[in-house]
Amino acid sequence: MTTDDDRPAAPFGRTLCAMVTPFTASGALDLDGAQRLADRLVSRGCDGLVLSGTTGESPTTTDAEKAALVTAVREAVGDRAALVAGVGTADTRHTVELALAAEKAGADGLLVVAPYYSRPPQDALEAHFREVADASGLPVMLYDIPGRTGTRIEPATLVRLAGHPRIVAVKDCSYDLLGTQKVLSRTGLAYYAGCDEQILPLYAIGAVGCVSTVANVVPELFRAVLDAFDAGETGRAALLQRRAVPLVESMMAAALPGTVTAKALLGALGLPAGPVRAPLRSADRETTAGLLAAYEELAADTGQSQA
Repeated sequence: MTTDDDRPAAPFGRTLCAMVTPFTASGALDLDGAQRLADRLVSRGCDGLVLSGTTGESPTTTDAEKAALVTAVREAVGDRAALVAGVGTADTRHTVELALAAEKAGADGLLVVAPYYSRPPQDALEAHFREVADASGLPVMLYDIPGRTGTRIEPATLVRLAGHPRIVAVKDCSYDLLGTQKVLSRTGLAYYAGCDEQILPLYAIGAVGCVSTVANVVPELFRAVLDAFDAGETGRAALLQRRAVPLVESMMAAALPGTVTAKALLGALGLPAGPVRAPLRSADRETTAGLLAAYEELAADTGQSQA
């Protein structure tokens, strides 16, 4: 249990990026681009990377591509950042296979989302997570995003799962501050804000960091938010969080998934990204121009650039 003056240790770092998976113009996996992007993210403030999450287009990458991505990124960043591999699927057996492959490839942890579409009841959900956590020696971050999966990991279920020695963290996209505080008050689970607009609010109530999609293009920003808060500069932390609103809204609250907007903006900045895979479609010129304008406004406000 945490205290008023303490929060759990951050098992995977504080500022994690949900990294896109770069592809070539023809749609093939671009491992060189992935290495260059990962190096940039780590060099500019991220101490953890989530690979093959939904932002990394896990539904449309093969098992072999997922493993190759972990291996390549590990080669690029060494021990400068923790690598968390997304392995969650709607199939427990397949999720276990991906977990073992990620461990072999060099991942430091696993991101396991609630099985989607099938909407298992809470006892089946709990059994799923326990089976995956039992299968490998890696620590596990559970991913609670009911708006996408159709299934909430209920606070009571999280409290029970906290007793598992390898279930150590939660990526929180539940939009339920009361439920989050219930779990924080009763467990030592390390919470990571998974929605960019909630990074500072969740950190203020005891989260240990964030898993950010917007960090693909501004990796320094949310580290600065957390650093300011830790330094007691709460007003500055709030100001930095508010300055990010136009870009966060453009990337995360538009009709397009964050994968599409992140890749569009990275491409506009001359950074590794490439196209998205079907059924997703790349952003059009108008959308990309709007993203670039929001980015440039933030860069001007904060003195950051893509260099």
